[in-house]
Amino acid sequence: MTDCLFCKIRDGDIPGDIVFEDDHVLAFNDVNPQAPVHILIIPKKHISTINDLEDGDVQVMGKLFAAAKKIAHEKGVSEEGYRLVTNCNAGAGQTVFHIHMHLLAGRAMSWPPG
Repeated sequence: MTDCLFCKIRDGDIPGDIVFEDDHVLAFNDVNPQAPVHILIIPKKHISTINDLEDGDVQVMGKLFAAAKKIAHEKGVSEEGYRLVTNCNAGAGQTVFHIHMHLLAGRAMSWPPG
């Protein structure tokens, strides 16, 4: 999908401040952070929304959570706490249609989130 912003970052066509990468997952700092730590974690495979997940995508979604755990530890926020957010479709706030997880930390998080 050539018009996907996150695929362009994945492919190196657009620079990204990469904080984690393996064979299945890429994570980079958000360009418009909403917290002192705001990292986007994506599967390298393009999947537009949670509604587009297929049976074979279950493992890669688990890898997103494993990456989040590792990144939170490396950033020193795992003990104080962090929030993971995934939006599905525009009505929920999804603006880039490539599944992604926001890792937010470094400030108190309120509830409900919005």
